[in-house]
Amino acid sequence: MTAFSLAKEVMQQALAQGQQQGFDEQAIARALLAEVITVYKRSRSQADIRHELEFLADNLDDDADYTFMRP
Repeated sequence: MTAFSLAKEVMQQALAQGQQQGFDEQAIARALLAEVITVYKRSRSQADIRHELEFLADNLDDDADYTFMRP
């Protein structure tokens, strides 16, 4: 199992459990993101976290190449 497949499995479990308890999918995702940031803050600078989040935001389109890739 990879870290990505484990994270996907954890997300699906959290979404299912959240729905059973009446939470909106977006609320669960936001709460999990806040927890990810908490873990990042243990060993990463604010600038590094900001860079990571900006990179992800800049590359939201699954059909586009990453901004650092050349055609």
